[in-house]
Amino acid sequence: MKHIAIIGECMIELNGKPFGEMHQTFGGDTLNAAVYLSRACALNPDPALIKTSYVSALGIDPISVGMLSRWHKEGVDTSLVLRDQQRTPGLYLIQLDEQGERTFLYWRNQSAARYLFQQSGFEAVKASLKQVNMVFLSGISLAILPEEDRILMFQLLQELKNQGVEVSFDSNYRASLWPIDELKTVKSTYQKMYQLTDLALVTFDDEQLIWGDTTPQDTVQRLHAEGVRHVVVKLGSQGCFISEEFGTSSQHIPTQVVEKVVDTTSAGDSFNGGFLSCYLAGGSLRQSCQRGNRLAGIVIQHKGAIIPKAATNVVTQKH
Repeated sequence: MKHIAIIGECMIELNGKPFGEMHQTFGGDTLNAAVYLSRACALNPDPALIKTSYVSALGIDPISVGMLSRWHKEGVDTSLVLRDQQRTPGLYLIQLDEQGERTFLYWRNQSAARYLFQQSGFEAVKASLKQVNMVFLSGISLAILPEEDRILMFQLLQELKNQGVEVSFDSNYRASLWPIDELKTVKSTYQKMYQLTDLALVTFDDEQLIWGDTTPQDTVQRLHAEGVRHVVVKLGSQGCFISEEFGTSSQHIPTQVVEKVVDTTSAGDSFNGGFLSCYLAGGSLRQSCQRGNRLAGIVIQHKGAIIPKAATNVVTQKH
């Protein structure tokens, strides 16, 4: 069995029009990936081959209890989710335009997940992480941490990497989570992260915004130079560009165009989940991207970060 630990934050999601009808659920980039990874494992010859653990902190309030219950029903292991006696989950509001593109408003400065490294039970979590095959996190996982805890995150990842744990990272850049006009801080943080990363699952738009990359090949070359072994550059409707073994092999992987995009929320997260479900089962980068593309194509035809499970059965049916 392969064991992946996904580190991050899940929040309460409100989806709708301000002062109008709202739908309440939950979501967060890494939690979304964990759920879709768990669902996509149905495509593997042995669906139980991969264990997906989520690493975070929640409160003891009813919403936190409800989140844990729902994650467990999705097949996500919650034994590494710590409980904060004083804090609760963060909150975000999604607003969509006519093309399905979204904008976000966040209330998360005092969320329990932001203080993961300060929880009393975190030493036990660290010990458990040394037993996994892969850890996965995102730029949001880093951005929400206080600066001193971000340093601790890098120290932990270095320890895990030294012990043979594979490190996977999605840059998932959200400017609003970083200090205003502090792109220098973002670059410095991401550079440190890439130097610890074995598998990068990045979005070209983000890399272009931060680094000024002109082409996906520019992104690939820069990340390989930082020490990233495998690079996957997500290109939205154009699929993705992959480069493995420090650039010894690269190719473009197209995807099927979706005629009607309803909501792009969780497009990259569901791709990550689909990709990792195949990659951890021994699939090639190409095969993993194809699965990620198929799953993301289904997700963007529905509203919300985590769509109904029945809707993903279209892609997770065995052929």
